[in-house]
Amino acid sequence: MDTVQLEALIGELLDNFYTRRICNLNKLDLNKTLKRKNPYLYRAVGVSKAAEIVEGILLAYTSSSDEGIFGDAFFEPLAKAISGGIVSHTEGVDVTVETDTKYMAIAVKSGPAVFNAQSRRRQAEEFKKLRARLAKVQKMFDPVVGYGYGKKKQKKESTADFRELSGQAFWEEITGDADFYLKIVRLMKDKPQRHAVEYKQAWDAAVNRFTAAFITEFCDDSGVILWEKIVEFNSGK
Repeated sequence: MDTVQLEALIGELLDNFYTRRICNLNKLDLNKTLKRKNPYLYRAVGVSKAAEIVEGILLAYTSSSDEGIFGDAFFEPLAKAISGGIVSHTEGVDVTVETDTKYMAIAVKSGPAVFNAQSRRRQAEEFKKLRARLAKVQKMFDPVVGYGYGKKKQKKESTADFRELSGQAFWEEITGDADFYLKIVRLMKDKPQRHAVEYKQAWDAAVNRFTAAFITEFCDDSGVILWEKIVEFNSGK
């Protein structure tokens, strides 16, 4: 893939990322999100403005959801396109790259902090199942967890049945280009700035919408926050 094609692909994936990001923001339900927050903490730090609570909720929600959206909408399809692989239909595996001698199964993750002990075991089990199904293929099976960014290195004493590659090492593995990880950000060019205007409009509308709903539901007629009502909504039986 030449530079022009790669830039076009990155632009397309950024379009997809922002479309999903805005859609996610527009469908957010304030009450469902508020139920997952700690109302005591907001009270303890002295929050007194409805808009401050709403923006805090939105910031916390988007910072966590954006990571997942970016992995699905950008890193995963990028890895498929530039590796020459195909989308895997096996659970726990996103991309497969097959040559005459090797079958590489790749689980693409946004960043290196995705696993706990249980999810790591589950990932290993998915690779193990795929390995068993491919036993008759008689090719080297190479299971890889690839992190789109970060410096995580697999410990030499690791007992995992799969390789872990992050950041530069991952992108170089599937492209053969040591500078590919830099090309990704370089070829975004001004695309994020062009999307920022539309996203800010959706953000401001969400803040206004949720603030109005919050005031109606959780403030008295003078605009004072009814903390007991929030706690009862959040934690009452």
